[in-house]
Amino acid sequence: MIIVTGATGQLGRQIVEHLLRRVPADRVGVSVRDPEKAEDLAARGVRVREGGFTDPAGLAHAFEGAAQVLIVSVDQFGEEAVQRHRTAIEVAVKAGARRVLYTSHMGASPDSHFQACRDHAATEEILRTCGVPYTALRNGFYAASALQFLGPAVGSGQVALPEDGPVSWTAHADLAEGAAAILADEGRYDGPTPPLTATRSLTFADLAALATGITGRPFTRTTVPDDAFRRHLAEAGLPADRVDGLLGVFTAARAGEFAAQDPALATLIGRAPVGMEEVLREQLA
Repeated sequence: MIIVTGATGQLGRQIVEHLLRRVPADRVGVSVRDPEKAEDLAARGVRVREGGFTDPAGLAHAFEGAAQVLIVSVDQFGEEAVQRHRTAIEVAVKAGARRVLYTSHMGASPDSHFQACRDHAATEEILRTCGVPYTALRNGFYAASALQFLGPAVGSGQVALPEDGPVSWTAHADLAEGAAAILADEGRYDGPTPPLTATRSLTFADLAALATGITGRPFTRTTVPDDAFRRHLAEAGLPADRVDGLLGVFTAARAGEFAAQDPALATLIGRAPVGMEEVLREQLA
């Protein structure tokens, strides 16, 4: 059985949907915090069990009988995130999974300027020593994150953000389809995958130009000093670790940590990944 965690979240849900196109429903199980949100999956024959990364006993029940477990990374920064991933990995191994998979990041490195990528690197090290084969899906930076950063510009036309660098923004749907392909072809990748990315790396100036062309309205890229961006986020009530994390995206991008492109994702899904122009067109239409 293939178990997917976080199956009611944005990425996990799409992974399950794509997986169901490749394998029978009775070979798929999900571990979710709220089973009621996965009732439709249960109705389609998917095994739904409650399990959270802070509840090892619940996870053990959710992972029972697993041949493969895909751990979808948590949306947190720092040691708490790494500890939750560690718990899930250890429970998967104890449950008898013969392979553990994890949604990592193309920028995973202990030296990254972005805290989440340092967390991913720490989790990959746990996987490396977990005692069973593993696959770390080094996903491109989510295109949805670019849309969140661009949100205020939709009304103002001002893309006012810190200095950045090129990023190979990649759609959730493509990453989900790629993950499903890897799960359905067990062992296709052992250890970290190549970067799973779209085919272009774009700056926010590039995105502003695309938005201008799509809407016919001017979008202007202006650079906000890091300190001013930090103050703005803090005044908006964001906790310090979240502020540091968001600013780290730009610091890392400036260092070229997210600029890589690789054909691996296109090979997995059998077509070119969706580009940011299409993502923006759908968002701004």
